[in-house]
Amino acid sequence: MKILHEDKDIIVCIKPSDALSETTPEGNGFADALAKENGGYIGVVHRLDRGVGGVMVYAKTPAAAAALSRCVQQRTLRKEYLAVVHGVPVEVCGTLTDLLFHDRRRNKTFVVDRVRNGVKEAVLDYVVEKTAPVEPFGNVSLVRISLRTGRTHQIRVQFASRGLPLVGDGKYGASGDRCPIALFSTRLAFSHPVTGKPMEFCALPEGGVWDAVMG
Repeated sequence: MKILHEDKDIIVCIKPSDALSETTPEGNGFADALAKENGGYIGVVHRLDRGVGGVMVYAKTPAAAAALSRCVQQRTLRKEYLAVVHGVPVEVCGTLTDLLFHDRRRNKTFVVDRVRNGVKEAVLDYVVEKTAPVEPFGNVSLVRISLRTGRTHQIRVQFASRGLPLVGDGKYGASGDRCPIALFSTRLAFSHPVTGKPMEFCALPEGGVWDAVMG
């Protein structure tokens, strides 16, 4: 377990890509492991999909959890991701805006063309940092992404809907890949829930397609 920062109120760490970010009834989630290490209470204030790793912050007290949850709701907890997508975006940088509907029964999100019950706007900004051929995936692009909204599977479905599925993401169009999803939470910035001090934490993904495209 890699810890980037810990104090009496919060713990910032790297969630492994193969772990659930929350607690589970079976007690085998990443938050469960943190709770066992830190006296029993861990507040989950944001999430990463299973299959996606990277920087996360957890609360160690209910008061810190409430304050961090307000940051999430007010969009002052800022998240930045790295992704490797199949193909090359038309524009080197830009903003993607879509209407998304999440089907809870199928645990899958869809781009839709009109507002209706359950549909939410999704917005992200991106910059293509590098494009290169990587075997066996062909031409891929390393993309840095800043989320303006936090919708379920947002990054994955917004790029896939433009013919740019994330490497390893079989749910959204990369069914032939045999590797983990190439999406990583690389930067997290927020105000400390008690002191108000600006906090920023960064990490880089390692291994597999990451080494090939970033090396």
